[in-house]
Amino acid sequence: MPGPGTSDVEVTNISRHGIWLLLDDRELFLPFTEFPWFEQATVGAIHQVERPQPDHLHWPQLDVDLTVDSIEHPERYPLKSRRKSGTP
Repeated sequence: MPGPGTSDVEVTNISRHGIWLLLDDRELFLPFTEFPWFEQATVGAIHQVERPQPDHLHWPQLDVDLTVDSIEHPERYPLKSRRKSGTP
């Protein structure tokens, strides 16, 4: 009999538009237009996501920390990176 899952957050897809995460029983989309830190990141760095707290996600290789609420409601968090999507 298999044991419990080792992660309650999983990257399920990466496209040219953004990243899909499976978090518990819901799927979240992080568009690169709202989350530009991931656009030039390697696939390996994106897949290394951790969940230190129920509402906190961390990508150690990218030094990115996000709350789940900021992913679900980016309009509530108007401060964004100045780096434009598609630029190095």
